[in-house]
Amino acid sequence: MLIGETIAVAFSAIRGNKLRSLLTMLGVVIGIAAVITMVALGEGAQRAVAERLQALGTNVMTVRPGQQFFGGIDRGENALTVEQARALLIDRVAIKDLSPEVQRRQQVEYSGRNANIEIVGVWPQYFEINNDHISVGRTFTENEERGRRRIAVLGATAGQRIGIEDTETLLGRTVRIRGISFEVIGILKTKGSAGGFGNPDERIYIPLATAQYRVFGSDRVNTVQVQAVSAEAMNAAAVEIERTLRRERKVLPGEPSDFTIRNQSTLLETFQETARTFGFLLAGIAVVSLVVGGIGIMNIMLVSVTERTREIGVRKALGARKRDIMLQFLIEALVLCVAGGIIGLLLGALGAYLMSRLANWNTVIAPEAVILAIGFSAFVGIFFGLWPARRAASLDPIVSLRYE
Repeated sequence: MLIGETIAVAFSAIRGNKLRSLLTMLGVVIGIAAVITMVALGEGAQRAVAERLQALGTNVMTVRPGQQFFGGIDRGENALTVEQARALLIDRVAIKDLSPEVQRRQQVEYSGRNANIEIVGVWPQYFEINNDHISVGRTFTENEERGRRRIAVLGATAGQRIGIEDTETLLGRTVRIRGISFEVIGILKTKGSAGGFGNPDERIYIPLATAQYRVFGSDRVNTVQVQAVSAEAMNAAAVEIERTLRRERKVLPGEPSDFTIRNQSTLLETFQETARTFGFLLAGIAVVSLVVGGIGIMNIMLVSVTERTREIGVRKALGARKRDIMLQFLIEALVLCVAGGIIGLLLGALGAYLMSRLANWNTVIAPEAVILAIGFSAFVGIFFGLWPARRAASLDPIVSLRYE
């Protein structure tokens, strides 16, 4: 029996039982579709966070105060101060620059419209540290920050929060933050969001001293953004921060520090480790779903062998060899699994696209996931189709011809 004829007979058998073939593929279709969709979501989230962290800079660290709870409430006694931040700039070696940061959500008004927007008080160095670039206008200066000037720099889409589609039209205009007038002197370029890291495009940045004494009424800061001279100097910079802040905050030797230092590289590594764990979990789900689908295919193929016992006997009587019969049934199982994998891949891609369009989630379908899905589908078809194929090939032609 020629290979072409064997393949033709296998496809003919599948077409002859369309509904059964479709139901047989269902387990593989669902498994592959679910895995492709979830992997696309995971890959999209990972890339978005990696891009966000890369934009922040790989040589940037964030210093946060520790928490002291009393009766379940944070007393705020460990808050950082501007004086402590300035102490980091004295006798620095590995530290390039820094900016204290204070942020709260406040009501912002413009032309009769208002919205609750995150207001961030920073030093002018903040924009360079975080790789923020001006689209139009300018950022504020050190003299303006020390003078507590009422000026603001808007994120690229901050205007949309108060009903202004094009934020750049607000340049030179006056907005009111907590009832206080601020002149808009600059608009930043789009930076984008990354899940739990918030969306810097929707923030409004004002001088730190202005935020503390005119808007928030507190001299404390939430965090201090510290930029090391290079990515290689991160550890040395962390040591400098640890030593200086422990001295400034009067932490006794042997006591734990009442502040934390986190860098973007650590966050990225943590997220990547989480993503890898999530990937292993998805791989486990894929294996289970495809094994279940493979068992279903094996079951149907065994039923098919029983139903076509007489047909197998006729083929053997006409000269078909064992390997011809075995190849026919293997091809049937392989086609069912690969076709199911392709359909599942298309459905998974559609699901990822709909989530991206309707829910605004970042989704990326990696080529490796596509190759792995189709390859594993083919493996399942061969593995679970082997036993039915061997059973069909081992049937005695005389007994098969007598089978009713």
